[in-house]
Amino acid sequence: MIVYFDTSAAVKLFVEEAESDLARRTEQEARLVITSLVTYAEACAAFARKARESDNFSLFGEFKAALDQRWRYWEALPADEATIRRAAELAYIHRLRGYDSVQLAAAESARAIVAGTVPFEFAVFDRELKRGAREAGFRLTGE
Repeated sequence: MIVYFDTSAAVKLFVEEAESDLARRTEQEARLVITSLVTYAEACAAFARKARESDNFSLFGEFKAALDQRWRYWEALPADEATIRRAAELAYIHRLRGYDSVQLAAAESARAIVAGTVPFEFAVFDRELKRGAREAGFRLTGE
């Protein structure tokens, strides 16, 4: 299986949250993890927020180092002009926020590349992006 991880799924690999076990199991079972370059920035922003909320500023560095370790094995798709233009359309079609629409556009690109050669799944835990991905016909992790 090839799985596309959006930021909500990626963060669960490092920060203990509801459904973190599902995210970890999904990553372990995947032959390949694909994500967008924007996931890196979004995940680090989430790590910074968690560090601030816990008053443990070393957490940011720990989470980021763990992400850097995994990042080497993931395929990160660029947020190029074609992706951004498609994201603009998807933001309207599926009523998504900016980066969520970029994630969905990148997942569409990844799905098109593998096009039926292997099972493809979208790992997403953000409610609105999950709804948009479902509407776009993705097989979702845990469903």
